[in-house]
Amino acid sequence: MGNFTLGRYLPLDSPIHRMDPRAKIMGMLLMLIAIFIPSGWIGYGIIFVCAAGTILLARLQFGFILKSMRPMMIMMIFLFIINCLVIHTGEPLFVIGPVIIYRDAIFQTLYIVVRLLLMIMITTCLTATTKPLDMTLGIEDLLKPFEKIHVPAHEIAMLISIALRFIPDLIEETQRIIKAQESRGVDMKEGKMQERIMAILSLIVPLFVSAFQRAEDLANAMEARGYAPGEKRTRYKVLKMAGRDYTLLVCCTAMLAGMIWLSRMS
Repeated sequence: MGNFTLGRYLPLDSPIHRMDPRAKIMGMLLMLIAIFIPSGWIGYGIIFVCAAGTILLARLQFGFILKSMRPMMIMMIFLFIINCLVIHTGEPLFVIGPVIIYRDAIFQTLYIVVRLLLMIMITTCLTATTKPLDMTLGIEDLLKPFEKIHVPAHEIAMLISIALRFIPDLIEETQRIIKAQESRGVDMKEGKMQERIMAILSLIVPLFVSAFQRAEDLANAMEARGYAPGEKRTRYKVLKMAGRDYTLLVCCTAMLAGMIWLSRMS
């Protein structure tokens, strides 16, 4: 699977793994809202400490979390270049040829990068500690109140769960196709930029064919097991909230309130 870890569940025994998926999903949403509140570096530091503490409590390795951040490095570098070319406010820091790098360009890029890293930490922690089936049940329960306005809660939960489940498989399939093409003489790491881009584009057709084949196999398997969208379904597993789940929600709500207070004080 390489460096891509989002959507990968790690079967460990930890307090976070044993929590109700609804509490973890709601906690994640509250944390994501807190990240987008302009609470300054102090607020981001508090969120980072809480996220790191959750990762340690879940018995996850920080190397596992860092692997999920590596695919974002190219986007972060591209974002930094764009901000340096567009933002011309603040104190000039240094000059690179005809380009002047301003203070606001650096700090705005850092703000966005820190937010992205915190989001990746939190979402990876959620997917690594929650089984795909539990994720489906949790999302479905959270969306049930919207069924009164004809929102298909079960179908939406199923789509999200399937998407998260097949992200690692698609990444693994991509790597398999790359190795197969390299064995046939296609060089994707060296050569001119145009040649490397064309080599990467050649992955699209076999990857789409593989994805559609997987989707067809999954649809046939679901139909063979009698799955019918929109029908009422019974559950073998019933979710129940415990004291630790309510504690998590209270802590996340308190953090969100603290970020709002910090943003008003700054």
